[in-house]
Amino acid sequence: MENRTCCNHQLPEGYVPEHHKEANTAYDHFLITSETLSLDKACNLVRSDSAGAISTFEGTTRNTFNGQRVIRLEYDAYQPLAKTEWYKIVQEARAKYHILGTSMHHRIGRVDVGQTSVIIAVSSAHRADAISAVHFLIDSLKVRLPIWKKELLDDGTNSWKQNESIDLDAHQPISH
Repeated sequence: MENRTCCNHQLPEGYVPEHHKEANTAYDHFLITSETLSLDKACNLVRSDSAGAISTFEGTTRNTFNGQRVIRLEYDAYQPLAKTEWYKIVQEARAKYHILGTSMHHRIGRVDVGQTSVIIAVSSAHRADAISAVHFLIDSLKVRLPIWKKELLDDGTNSWKQNESIDLDAHQPISH
């Protein structure tokens, strides 16, 4: 049997590494929920015997913003469009990085200080791809997904926050 290499690994003839496949709901997971998020659940969805790394981002509600005390956040989303756009973003990440699985879980509704509002988990054969893909995915989510955040402050005021302006072109593919 002839061997070939991919990512510095010897692979049997005819083997196609998982990280070269298209975005797919079998290994790219999307969830918007009002329930508490679990980092363990998000990681377990991307776990693979082929993975040498699982990288994560967990965004939480902090108690201050621009010197003002934050009481809580409230999120809303247009879920059908968010899901469609998320899978486009994942496909872009797959074109840049060798990744096995992705998971994006986002809360809607009330998210108190200290609670998790978003989790991104990515598995890959190598840590550099997983770490870079997580960074790309969270930045892309912030710019492109129709998920809105309202910040409620201790002085009784509140405001809806606009999506961030981030240069997504700064995310460069990793060469193998």
